[in-house]
Amino acid sequence: MSRSKNGQRRVVVTGLGAMTPLGLTLKETWEGLLAGRSGIGPITQFDASDLPVQIAGELKGFDPKQYIDFKEARRISRCSQVAVATAQEALSDAGLELPLADEERTGVLIGTGVGGFERALEGVDVYRAKGLARVNPFVVTALLVNMPSHHVSYWSGAKGPISTVVAACATGTQAVGEAAEFVRRGAADVMICGGVEALIHFTPIVGFCAMRVLSTRNDEPTRASRPFDAERDGFVFSEGSAIFVLEALEHAQARNAHIYAEVLGHASSSDAFHVAQPDPEGLGASRAMQWAVENAGLTPDDVDYINAHGSATPISDPIETEAIKRVFGQRAYQIPVNSTKSMIGHAMGGAGAIEAAVCALTIEHQIIHPTINLETPDPACDLDYVPEGARPADVRVAISNSFGLGGQNACLVLGRYEG
Repeated sequence: MSRSKNGQRRVVVTGLGAMTPLGLTLKETWEGLLAGRSGIGPITQFDASDLPVQIAGELKGFDPKQYIDFKEARRISRCSQVAVATAQEALSDAGLELPLADEERTGVLIGTGVGGFERALEGVDVYRAKGLARVNPFVVTALLVNMPSHHVSYWSGAKGPISTVVAACATGTQAVGEAAEFVRRGAADVMICGGVEALIHFTPIVGFCAMRVLSTRNDEPTRASRPFDAERDGFVFSEGSAIFVLEALEHAQARNAHIYAEVLGHASSSDAFHVAQPDPEGLGASRAMQWAVENAGLTPDDVDYINAHGSATPISDPIETEAIKRVFGQRAYQIPVNSTKSMIGHAMGGAGAIEAAVCALTIEHQIIHPTINLETPDPACDLDYVPEGARPADVRVAISNSFGLGGQNACLVLGRYEG
């Protein structure tokens, strides 16, 4: 059947692409995760030697000219460059060739937290040093947060619905969920969607240093991101992207596409509590999880695996643990929970999409990657975080959590495709 229980069109994942600190392809990232390898290292994109934080999760060896015309690459932000490169992998993986068979039935929804902010800063620096005549006329268009969606649409020729989600750390998760709605309601047959962030820059690092939320383990970067560990001291700022190709089930079947998983449901919620701190009881996070499971037409008993937000800040990990217990009760102790951020850091607007892609691969391969650096148990974090290494598991339904600045929470439910 091509209709879900509520009568809407079913939405499936037929293509995936990813760029993370573990590699510039989905395959490299997945292999690194299963091996328990960290992608965190010293910052190379600017001189951080005078800062208390000198480590990040950078995309290693990324050269936009390998994916985009040199002239075009100079005019757009790094996050747009990364989004287009990742979309190229996703469409190739889905077996969709350009020009698209039906451009008007293919849409784009790429989320980002801050977009091309570095281009604005560069413009100011050039103006002050060299005057107006030397300022790049593409500064404004490069910095706008809707530009990754535009550039992916421009590159692919997709002329259907286009949108952008901006929801801080929840961006990527919410972007995939909202893109699925375009397909569910029949506005598009295919959506190219996901999240991206690419801003390893002095400004956000300084800002987060002032907030005292980043890990300062500069001497051991691969051990710096420690979700749920008693000795965690903050998250590791990173960059990265994941792009999905979502299709209506009947559209995917008609072209005999490979199906990774099915998008079963999603939800978002607000803490309405604080600009940076999460609700101390995790009520907003609980609502997002509960509503997403309900949106999928499931119950908490149906969930087999949770990809946690797991940012490794002292305050948020116990709150997420408590929120999971509130939704799943005693069964929370039987559900494997892991944190992809333990190996790639926190890619902000890209994080949720990367973690959703991990959920799709977990369902595809029936194996759960570990949470690394969990060496000292924290009594407040007492669930099964898979610290021992990659674990084979029967995963039929997975959920992915993302909780962002501004109290924005999002949860995505993916399931094994069962015709």
